[in-house]
Amino acid sequence: MSSASPEDLAIAFRSFQRRLLDAQGDAPVDATAGLHSQVRSLLDEAGRLMGTPGDPETIATAVAAMPADHWDPAVLDRLRTIALDLGGVIRQVSRLTGAE
Repeated sequence: MSSASPEDLAIAFRSFQRRLLDAQGDAPVDATAGLHSQVRSLLDEAGRLMGTPGDPETIATAVAAMPADHWDPAVLDRLRTIALDLGGVIRQVSRLTGAE
């Protein structure tokens, strides 16, 4: 995702909740409780970067609304890293719940 466009990032943030729920499946939430603070921290940071709450849909909307010529390259790079880290959390949840 190192070359992900803002549009790609908006899709990644917008689909995060669905992908996380798919990975969680029917497993009890406490099976992945240790990852919740990591998710919250990542989403809160992304929200701070975009000037929004740490809600994935709100972040995605802000990313999609940002004009291409207004992006700070460092912010865009950090959002890419956060999106990759959130994808890693989804993979961890899949492993913990056996949804792989």
